Amino acid sequence: MRSEITISSETLLKIGPKDNVAVALVDLYPNHRYKTAGREICVSSAIPKAHKVALVRIEKGENAVKYGAPIGVATETIAPGDHVHSHNLRTGLDGILEYRYTPDAALRELLTETSGPAGICNLSGQFGIADQSHTSGIPDTFDGYLRPDGRAGTRNEVWIIPTVGCVNRTVRILEERARKLYGNRIDGIFSFPHNSGCSQLGEDHLTTQKLLRGLIRHPNAGAVLVVSLGCENNNLENFLPVLGNFNPERVKFLVTQNCDDEYEEGLKLLDQLTGFASRTGRTPLPLSKLQLGFKCGSSDAFSGVSANPLCGQIADLVIQKGGTCILTEVPEMFGAEQELMNRAVSEEVFHKIVSLVNGFKSYFKRYNQPIYENPCPGNKKGGITTLEEKSLGCIQKGGCSPVTDVLSYGDYPLCAGLNLLNGPGNDAVSCTNLTASGCNIILFTTGGGNPFGAPAPTVKISSNSALADHKQGWIDFNAGPLLEGSSFEQERELLFRQLIKTASGQIQTKSELYGYRDISIFKDGILM
Repeated sequence: MRSEITISSETLLKIGPKDNVAVALVDLYPNHRYKTAGREICVSSAIPKAHKVALVRIEKGENAVKYGAPIGVATETIAPGDHVHSHNLRTGLDGILEYRYTPDAALRELLTETSGPAGICNLSGQFGIADQSHTSGIPDTFDGYLRPDGRAGTRNEVWIIPTVGCVNRTVRILEERARKLYGNRIDGIFSFPHNSGCSQLGEDHLTTQKLLRGLIRHPNAGAVLVVSLGCENNNLENFLPVLGNFNPERVKFLVTQNCDDEYEEGLKLLDQLTGFASRTGRTPLPLSKLQLGFKCGSSDAFSGVSANPLCGQIADLVIQKGGTCILTEVPEMFGAEQELMNRAVSEEVFHKIVSLVNGFKSYFKRYNQPIYENPCPGNKKGGITTLEEKSLGCIQKGGCSPVTDVLSYGDYPLCAGLNLLNGPGNDAVSCTNLTASGCNIILFTTGGGNPFGAPAPTVKISSNSALADHKQGWIDFNAGPLLEGSSFEQERELLFRQLIKTASGQIQTKSELYGYRDISIFKDGILM
């Protein structure tokens, strides 16, 4: 499914030529006639905007089709003009599936011309948006902080990372005091409390360590103070082998049980760390240094029509420039996973995607939970009926580029291009995962609104203008004009220019301005 979404001024939007439902761009009233794709439909009942209306008769047991793909099975006969939603449509998904690798024709052609790992990493630069002429006036660089490992920071901050939740208040106090003393030296001083790091076993313990390692190594952190209690499972003796090599000028450690006054000792270390970080300044860097994460939360049915495909075009553009994009929320790939699998650059990557998807399904089954218990109540209120409908809209954020690799918790991408990252759809957890994998900016689309912000700058993109007007303190960019006659070309350029300014530190995101910077660590298992 690779639909080219064209939004007209009509009141109903038929996305794909094979679709038998359309999206209401405005509230629809009973016994009124509305236009779509050169025809008129008489609506039989009141239908809220963003919800679906049947274009043809859909028999009981037949599929409703949107984005050119099935989004569910009719539970009763649906007449043309009827509201299509939870009352007459159910998911068609069931159980763990078997998959076949059937790469797209365009990808097959490129694969025959490319060999070796380096070639695969470069494939993403040859695929995606065909016509880039409209971007000729957009800058090819941003002003970032070049790190010794070759990665780029969009911010130069000092981060305070606790190894365990017992010292959460300690790191908050250190943050508050250090800001007053040293905050003017750098872009900011921030602490990231969490509720992990002790009483965890096996994979959960390792996942916590890998995610904290990813945060400590993050390129937006010019320096890091790691704060430990001393007796926790994740004490320094246990954690340092996972952390690996580090620059002792950039990363310092405070064990609070070993100090007479942890605040005095911590402020001495933060004095040194802010001094070290302040030595690095912004410099023009190529767009290949951008690493973007993509997330959607509190989605509505417009998300898959406006904000998500707009992000997909940004992803394709950055990948064309040699950059890296990461797509996560594995449960919100269910029902659209074959599209991603068909874009795998190799059978090896295809099998990684299969393991990613079926592994998360097994996680649900292990706890005797339904695999397809999605979308959430807010999604349904916004017009999304089934998980396959949500997923087909969700993966639009990944654009059209090939999938170059699959990442686990705390992994950094080894290949440029589109990477898939393990993790749930939960907003805080998935944004933490994206940050720990090194994303220096996150693009977060929303239809209902969410103020959440990750440690990395989190650009909130509304799917509709009503939300942007209502929550101006949350939304950074409004994709709503796409529903009102603006073109993707126009909005893509506006969003991309804003992205460059954000990456260059010329503007802050709303979540940065209001202090929304939080993490939440994924857990699967018991606590001792």
